[in-house]
Amino acid sequence: MQTTTFAELGLSAKVQAAIEAAGYTTPTPIQTQAIPVAVTGRDVLGIAQTGTGKTAGFVLPMLARLESGRARARMPRSLILAPTRELAAQVAQSFEKYGVNHRLTVALLIGGVSFDDQLKKLDRGADVLIATPGRLLDHFGRGKLLLTGVEILVIDEADRMLDMGFIPDIERICKLLPPRRQTLFFSATMPPEITRLVNTFLKDPVRIEVARPATTAKTITQLFRFCASTEDWEKREVLRELIRAESVKNAIIFCNRKRDVAILLKSLQKHGFNAGALHGDMDQMSRMATLDAFREGRITLLAASDVAARGLDIPDVSHIFNFDVPWQSDDYVHRIGRTGRAGKEGRSLTLVTPDDGKQLKDIEKMLGAPITWIGDAPGADDLLAGKRRRGRGGRGGAFAERSRDRSSGGEGRGRFGRNGAPHRSDRNGEARHNGERHAERIKQIDGIEAGDQPREHRQSRHEGPRQPRGDRHARPQKPRPQPGAPREVRSEQRGHSEAHGAASQRPQRPDRKRNVERDHDRGPAPVGLGDHVPAFLRKTTRLAQR
Repeated sequence: MQTTTFAELGLSAKVQAAIEAAGYTTPTPIQTQAIPVAVTGRDVLGIAQTGTGKTAGFVLPMLARLESGRARARMPRSLILAPTRELAAQVAQSFEKYGVNHRLTVALLIGGVSFDDQLKKLDRGADVLIATPGRLLDHFGRGKLLLTGVEILVIDEADRMLDMGFIPDIERICKLLPPRRQTLFFSATMPPEITRLVNTFLKDPVRIEVARPATTAKTITQLFRFCASTEDWEKREVLRELIRAESVKNAIIFCNRKRDVAILLKSLQKHGFNAGALHGDMDQMSRMATLDAFREGRITLLAASDVAARGLDIPDVSHIFNFDVPWQSDDYVHRIGRTGRAGKEGRSLTLVTPDDGKQLKDIEKMLGAPITWIGDAPGADDLLAGKRRRGRGGRGGAFAERSRDRSSGGEGRGRFGRNGAPHRSDRNGEARHNGERHAERIKQIDGIEAGDQPREHRQSRHEGPRQPRGDRHARPQKPRPQPGAPREVRSEQRGHSEAHGAASQRPQRPDRKRNVERDHDRGPAPVGLGDHVPAFLRKTTRLAQR
């Protein structure tokens, strides 16, 4: 049944008053189908792309159900799990907006915030607990949180949880919750791992699907621009041309790597653009300050990694620029979903290089329509060249990006393996490079000038004394002892040679028979201490003689 107003969705009067105060009159399709089911207490499996109003789809019925009752210390009544800090903070803002007529306590447990402040809220009692999986398990492991009182569980952006490796944490958290609870599960896509999670922890859920998985909104104009070079500085030039050609009110520029976000930010600021950055290495305070500045219009361009691709409710984003083609087509959907929200028009522009042939085909297959190009479209050979360079051990695509990043001191494997050894494809060239450097070093040490002939081989220790080197570091050479020299002279010379490590100057030892005869001529060896008597023994002997 299609409804047109929030009054027909079964919400309480307090919630409807908050919705009217916020200025909303018509629910979105996901809200129209999910809210009436969630109010009754049944499990919900919601499948909808980002920007369709999923947050209000579970916040509004949760507020209606929590109107009665009171929270106890460290025992929240409802739990909302979000993959990122920004999304969790955004959900908390929705509770503040829609819960103005309720006296509900909301606790936000995310990283980058002091544990003490969060513990104070838990000690007072929290009706609604909004958390990222890692920080929630930290509190639980310290014994500061009890989950036996949770009545409603919400898992938002489940496919993003899968991408970030949070599924084991989600399974552990679900096992800590009471079995008699309501679970609201929302995801943009349904990969097999998410389907397994739904079958394990949801009981007879109502499946609500308002759009085909991994599809883009019809309000977004999607354009692609081919860049024949894979050099980042040339891509940045093309990006600046596109920004100047478009009527950009504000825009998010996505990169695949955090390192590229920082470089792109410096480039934009250098060329006079009002830009900021958002990536995973920033502390929570800086991330929130940057988002607030972008929402308020103090920053026009936001260079970001995929940490900002999902779940962020940034209204009125006019443009999305993909500096890098995302490695997964699902990420493309979530990136461009930052614009064209709530029925508004938006534009997305993606830079394509010869290394992006495979990703481009995946996106085109997912869209189900031919790609619209700005300027000349690339030929089949242009993209096939990048495809031939791709593959295991190849130098194209994402592997090439990681390799260039490694060579510049960034992340990725690069030319070297896990143990620091070069890959097979690089060992021959690396060996030649090391050999040339070694030969050059030998020339510098030996004082060989250009045009001189280098030594062909090292001198053997049996070939006589080595000629002194021509530089100031050369060691003086000692003459070899003559066979007819006295034994004391030979010993002194041999000791001096061994002290300096010159094995080539060591004299030939006499054979064992001659040593035995020489020792026999000296007479019998002394017995006892002989003349080497310690001082304390000599003193005792003198006393005894007295």
